[in-house]
Amino acid sequence: MKHLIILISLLLLSSLLTSCEKKEETLYKWETSSGHKWLGFGEKDTNPKYQGQVKEGKPNGLGYLIHPKGSKYVGEWKNGKNNGQGRFTYTDGRWYKGEWKDGKKNGQGRFTYTDGRWYKGEWKNDKPWNGTLYYINGKIEYKWVKGKVKEQ
Repeated sequence: MKHLIILISLLLLSSLLTSCEKKEETLYKWETSSGHKWLGFGEKDTNPKYQGQVKEGKPNGLGYLIHPKGSKYVGEWKNGKNNGQGRFTYTDGRWYKGEWKDGKKNGQGRFTYTDGRWYKGEWKNDKPWNGTLYYINGKIEYKWVKGKVKEQ
């Protein structure tokens, strides 16, 4: 009897643990009057499509999001937002690769423009904070110090 209780306890515990794990799923982002929601259905021509790890109905872990017009994000997610390391590619070819927090560029990263110039350094709330903008030839164009441009 004692062994049976232990076995049942282990089975219940293992099913609880596996139900909390992240699963691979496809979700669609829907804009609503109160923000946005992640749902298991949508249209690729209308709704951004996410594929990757999901926890409690939201992107969590590794995954990618493709917007209907072609921009995409590949990287880490937490509670349905870009968090951690990731790369966002815009429809016109610009891209940002670096750290994200709550869906915004935060931390170290590189932003490359379509003309070949690039900014490398720290970001804060989606804005350049402490870093340098370079011309395509590697010469410095501007420096940012605490979010303000310092001309060279």
